[in-house]
Amino acid sequence: MRVLVLGGDGFCGWPTALYLSDRGHDITILDNLSRRKIDVDLEVDSLTPIVPIGDRIAAWREVSGREIGFVNVDLATEYDRLAQALLELRPDAVVHFAEQRAAPYSMRSEKTKRYTVDNNVRATHNLLTALVHTGVEAAVVHLGTMGVYGYGWSGSAPIPEGYLTVKVPTPDGDLEREILHPANPGSVYHMTKTLDQLLFAFYAKNDGLRITDLHQGIVWGTQTPQTARDERLINRFLMQAAIGHPLTVHGTGGQTRAFIHIKDTVRCIEIALENPPQAGEKPLVLNQMTETHRVLDLAKMISDITGADIAYLPNPRKEAEENELIVRNDQFLALGLEPTTLSEGLLSEVTEVAGKYAGRADLRKIVARSVWRKGMETAGDLMTQIPAREGEGV
Repeated sequence: MRVLVLGGDGFCGWPTALYLSDRGHDITILDNLSRRKIDVDLEVDSLTPIVPIGDRIAAWREVSGREIGFVNVDLATEYDRLAQALLELRPDAVVHFAEQRAAPYSMRSEKTKRYTVDNNVRATHNLLTALVHTGVEAAVVHLGTMGVYGYGWSGSAPIPEGYLTVKVPTPDGDLEREILHPANPGSVYHMTKTLDQLLFAFYAKNDGLRITDLHQGIVWGTQTPQTARDERLINRFLMQAAIGHPLTVHGTGGQTRAFIHIKDTVRCIEIALENPPQAGEKPLVLNQMTETHRVLDLAKMISDITGADIAYLPNPRKEAEENELIVRNDQFLALGLEPTTLSEGLLSEVTEVAGKYAGRADLRKIVARSVWRKGMETAGDLMTQIPAREGEGV
């Protein structure tokens, strides 16, 4: 297939572009490189060295013999260029990652709240409008988030894949209706993803667009088989335990979250591309996750493996101290997903990669400082320098 990967320079977009290219698809990335610009603005960088997009694409050409196209375009503000790209490239499918991806960044300031809404919602709506008015009949696969459901809203009831059947009382008796699972976003970022759902529902109903919305869990892991071929292809990565920093558990650690390995993320995208809904059908919603863990249990698992301490810090988020989270992912399993679950071997791989680049770590950027409401408590830095390893000088 000819596939456009919107936001293909990002944490999930880049390994997806490589994976799909490796599988024989014709890939073009559309990206305004905002992920890199945000890092500059925050004076941070990925722990792993990320080379310029041109070098990334050249490295892939060297190791695979395959070309990946690149168009530098801002989907939220350059509608005409987006429409022109659709007309010139005539994709069979569009994978939409092109949204500001961080809940803490979306809550950081008045500026970042407005940017998150302006960028995310306008980019999604511009894509849908452009597909309608260019007549390009490409299926859309969008990377959403489990956070649209909220955490704890459903209690111990399993979260279905997108839709609930409800009964609406009327004077003439109950009407049975299928509705999107009620949204309960916990940040401005998550709110934009819930707005995406409504846009998808309208354009699928009104214009027959074929849309798959993937509600993804937290992505972990460092490498896919494709990114591991050359250091210039390496993906972005976050760390704590590997450099000897205490694991930061905010609040009680009783929050439960859904997780998925990056290798499963790219496989799920492929499955979604191969199984789009038909024109006229409602958006297909798939829960893109493989397991759930309570934050404290996860921290203890990593602590047992690495020996890292656990630090309990004030929670900068406005959320319940504890929640249940039971998620259905039957459709992905039925379509062939073989889940990669958290294990000692894979976590060791994660910490080994982080340890290799430990010297790049900026310890002042680890403790969470974005707060959900003005005046909420935050912690100071827990470390000022990386401890020397065995056999190394101080």
